[in-house]
Amino acid sequence: MKKTIPFLFEESVQKFSNNIFVWEKISSEYEGLKYHEIHNSVYNFGIGLLDHGIKKGDRLALLAEGRSEWLISELSCLYLGAIDVPLSVKLNEPNELKFRINHSECSWIITSHRQLSKIRNIRTDLKSIKTIIVIGGDTDLQDGEVSYSSIIKRGAEIRKDRLDEFNSIWQSIENNDIANISYTSGTTADPKGIMLSHRNYTANVEQAGSLLEVPEWYLSLLILPWDHSFAHTVGLYTLMKNGASLAVVELGKTLIETLKNIPKNIKEIKPTFLLSVPALAKNFKKNIEKGISEKGPKVEKLFNTALETAYKYNGTGWDKGKGNRVFLKPALWLYDKILFSKIRQGFGGKLEFFIGGGALLDIDLQRFFYAIGIPMYQGYGLSEAAPIISSNAPHKHKMGSSGFLVKPMKLKICDDGGIEVNLGQKGEIVIKGENVMLGYWKNEKATAETLKDGWLYTGDMGYMDSDGFLYVLGRFKSLLIGNDGEKFSPEGIEETIVEQSPFIEQCLLYNNQNAYTVGLVVLDKVNIKNWAKENNFNLKTKEGHTEVLKQIQTEIDAYLLDGVYQNMFPERWLPAAIAVLDEGFTEENKLINSTMKVVRGKVIEYHNDRLNTLFTPDGKNMYNELNYKAISKLF
Repeated sequence: MKKTIPFLFEESVQKFSNNIFVWEKISSEYEGLKYHEIHNSVYNFGIGLLDHGIKKGDRLALLAEGRSEWLISELSCLYLGAIDVPLSVKLNEPNELKFRINHSECSWIITSHRQLSKIRNIRTDLKSIKTIIVIGGDTDLQDGEVSYSSIIKRGAEIRKDRLDEFNSIWQSIENNDIANISYTSGTTADPKGIMLSHRNYTANVEQAGSLLEVPEWYLSLLILPWDHSFAHTVGLYTLMKNGASLAVVELGKTLIETLKNIPKNIKEIKPTFLLSVPALAKNFKKNIEKGISEKGPKVEKLFNTALETAYKYNGTGWDKGKGNRVFLKPALWLYDKILFSKIRQGFGGKLEFFIGGGALLDIDLQRFFYAIGIPMYQGYGLSEAAPIISSNAPHKHKMGSSGFLVKPMKLKICDDGGIEVNLGQKGEIVIKGENVMLGYWKNEKATAETLKDGWLYTGDMGYMDSDGFLYVLGRFKSLLIGNDGEKFSPEGIEETIVEQSPFIEQCLLYNNQNAYTVGLVVLDKVNIKNWAKENNFNLKTKEGHTEVLKQIQTEIDAYLLDGVYQNMFPERWLPAAIAVLDEGFTEENKLINSTMKVVRGKVIEYHNDRLNTLFTPDGKNMYNELNYKAISKLF
């Protein structure tokens, strides 16, 4: 039997026909669409697309918020052997959209009415586009635009006449036919189009089953964007294979309003598990801590004591409750009853765990969620691997790691020369399996650099421990390099500085064969204003600015000899000079990408002059003119 996405869906519809596949808020209440109902819509929309002339190999861009029509649109494309090009709704820069649509040579665009203006604004520059299909809304359509509803209606009308042809098409699709061209998030000047085949996806869904069993009663509110590779494979296709359910976040009038609906929707849907990324995890933690703080100092003190007890008992999860820790169990049971269980009610009361992906999740965040009884299991993957490579899971986990490997898949850790190193040694993570992409669309050079003899060179640095857990340490090719050639990954230091300091919101370290490491920091304006008010500093004066610089220096010095966090990192990789910036790394200035990851190369290029000054005697002095200027601009 073939292992394409249509075959996967057909098999699930046969097994789970009357299970709810998608929960969606059509009016004021969530309503369920069953597997057979989604299946019916896929056939109607697919036959409608067939009638409009879409054929195997055609590319269709998909730009829409997560909704049932998103899923139906993608499946319909794949049933026709067409190639879906999913685009992020966070892409607001016209050139970013234009590049992806033109580079993939899309003939069609399926977009929601909310995103339509983005396409209309660049319509004259989209040379290969024949038709734009618009989902929802009462928008007056222009020339070259048709409604989603009209296509699905047309498909239903001619279904009997063209059903045999439609069935013949999806049954003829081969495992290695391209399903998606999924673009990287723009960490280079030109994003790369990752070609993922039908088998890449179905293999990764099978591999995911080796990490975690997903019963058909599982339900997840899909809070990540659906074009996100993690949400795509786990949130859509893994749930589909197992007859489980997904729920759609209620759409607000704006993106911010939609995000604000998430806590309310979680309580309404009562999910079994959630997919998360570090930015979401931090927001959840902040909201929990804010709620505890508002209950007064006694509750806050009790909560902190409960957390400390849980941290000691849980260890890394791998050694939970072992040894003398067993004596903490009665106290932890009590804290759970009076505190943690009430916090869990805010997540619907049925949430068993999060799966974290997209970026490295700080171990303190992992400890926090583990303590309150809804563990956030760190996973690791790449879009180029469709994307799951490893994950922690309820039955096997070790906090701080990225979990154990999917099966079947091969992994090796290699040095600079591509030679495999011994167990426990650090190097580049290299994998091989049926989940590995076909290559990059129209980019043979990048494909040849990344794929070698079937092995995917991830560009990430890590190691395997003796218990079979993978540790991911950051980008292999974004290392700090000392003037003696020694190398170190900066991400762990940067994340720790941001996590431990209430005054530093973002941090990037730099050393490219220099005598010492330097850092760019973005200040947390709200916390600094509160701190200044509490300590009677006037942020409009130079004296106030000096106090801010003194405090930032204190935050960094905490990692040096005799500091609170001494010996956490080698001193040579801690910043010996700091540049305080007057603007953050944002999507608007292109210094973070749509998945909220800092684009290191772009930050270094953007702040090149400022970095160079840090290697001068004046720049090495924290109290330099440029730092004062930045703070005066901020406050």
